[in-house]
Amino acid sequence: MKKLLLSSALAALMINTAAWAAPELPAAIKEKGAITVAIMPNYPPMDFKDPATNKLTGVDYDLGMAIGEKLGVKINWQEIAFEQMVNAVVTKRVDMIMSGMTDTKERQKVVNFIDYFQSGPQFYTLAARNELKAATDLCGKRVGSSRRTTFPQEIANWSKKNCEAAGKPAIVVIGTEGSADARTQLRQRRLDAAVQGSETLPYIMDIEKNTFKPLDKPFVTQFSGMAFAKNQEELMGAVQEALNEMIADGTYGKILNKWGVSDGAMSAAGVNQG
Repeated sequence: MKKLLLSSALAALMINTAAWAAPELPAAIKEKGAITVAIMPNYPPMDFKDPATNKLTGVDYDLGMAIGEKLGVKINWQEIAFEQMVNAVVTKRVDMIMSGMTDTKERQKVVNFIDYFQSGPQFYTLAARNELKAATDLCGKRVGSSRRTTFPQEIANWSKKNCEAAGKPAIVVIGTEGSADARTQLRQRRLDAAVQGSETLPYIMDIEKNTFKPLDKPFVTQFSGMAFAKNQEELMGAVQEALNEMIADGTYGKILNKWGVSDGAMSAAGVNQG
């Protein structure tokens, strides 16, 4: 009887193990044994460098390394300016992008996305600005965000619906050189408020305690996606399968919990949902 039970348990283990095998990677990727991934480490906690070691870290780094482990290949990170990333993946200088990039219909015209995280733009200001209590208090004020992102357009769209439609002055949208520049201008009172992804605000507020405060909840739901060239379906399929296995086995959840962004977790990795 014990022998029978042991055989059954072994068979079950073999079935479970066979239920997920590393997906087939493109021949070129298998040959070099690595996936080259574009990243710009200036968006904590998604992508940044550890101040103590100057090494890459963050949500995207941890997820990328875990995907590489699942697929049995090395992840070669390549730092590229955010505005150059799409061109880099289209021209095959990199194999994929993993840098908190928002999946949008406009970007889908040239790349495909595996969506792996959801968040949204959120207004915030200095904690000392007691007169600013809600997002609607920003009508007619100067609000900044990185010009490399979709946030400036999202601010303008929100202003049309919530300021101008109510007969209030429009928000003055200021494009900044990045999220760090927006915070600097906010401290200098050159901006009244700024917009940043809701996944990053808790981290920033923890690092710079009692400096900033959020205004209301995120005003748009967006998906962060890993981007691939249109003819990279095989690589894209392998990465999506690996990510879904990480979601199923808990690896994905542990990484998001580590960085305090579990609110953005997805139940499955989707494609072009932006």
